[in-house]
Amino acid sequence: MELLFCGSGWLSIVDEIARRLPPGDRIRAWDRTRPLVDEVRAHPPDVLLPSNGHVDAAVLDAAAPRLRLVMQPAVGTDSIDVAAAIARGVPICNAPVGNYVAVAEAALLLLLLLARRWPLAQRAFAAARIGEPIGVELAGRRLTVIGVGTTGSAVMARARALGLEVVGVDSRTTRAALLAHLATSDAVSLHCPLTPATRGLLDAEALAALPPHALVVNLARGPVIDRAALDAALARGHLGGVGLDVFWDEPWDPADPLFADPRVATLPHVAGTTTEAFGRVAELVVENVARLQRGASLLHRIG
Repeated sequence: MELLFCGSGWLSIVDEIARRLPPGDRIRAWDRTRPLVDEVRAHPPDVLLPSNGHVDAAVLDAAAPRLRLVMQPAVGTDSIDVAAAIARGVPICNAPVGNYVAVAEAALLLLLLLARRWPLAQRAFAAARIGEPIGVELAGRRLTVIGVGTTGSAVMARARALGLEVVGVDSRTTRAALLAHLATSDAVSLHCPLTPATRGLLDAEALAALPPHALVVNLARGPVIDRAALDAALARGHLGGVGLDVFWDEPWDPADPLFADPRVATLPHVAGTTTEAFGRVAELVVENVARLQRGASLLHRIG
């Protein structure tokens, strides 16, 4: 079996998978000096691992007739043309339970960094200013988790252990109910998939509904937050802090003025990047490749 990893980052997962593949199977990373469709056409794989590479109809056609599986080594499938794969009879699987612990812990990390005003604390340390800045405690505050799947539920459990009052909302929550929840929230943690319904979910109206001191962390997808609305909210002094592990463009521009704002804390899309998470994902990928070879049912098939 020939596997092709299409991501622009997270390359350590390639090594984790390679160590677990049986003799005769091989994984390689996309040579990004050429378009993905050209890479696939030149060396068609049996299994595509999209990551954040865009697997559209052209890529699927270029991989035909050899391609047998699209195996997403993550949860999100927004980089895959699911309908095109289904139309071509190519199964799609993802890894919904691989990194939820890592992402939940990273959500708490961002919340804690914002509560203790980490960007300003770093500046205070550099200036040798003792005891500054003053932060806030999270215990007793109200956290709204948007997206209560495996990861969101894990965030809720861990946040309760820290003493937060936690409420979860999902796709069944009406817009009016969401705004009402936001109005009483001290913090918001985003964990929903990127869909037409969630793109720009935190827009100007939603951000304005939040109290001025509210903390917002995004570990879902960048466009779940309306970027222009976020810039405007921060410009008028609204929001106590914003924590980002995902961005509107990836790779991001480190020189973007947003990231220099002392209320903004960032991670380089590493919420799901741990030894344990990569190990679980790699085990799942290798298991599904083995199942594919012997004609068994695939795990976590979504299309």
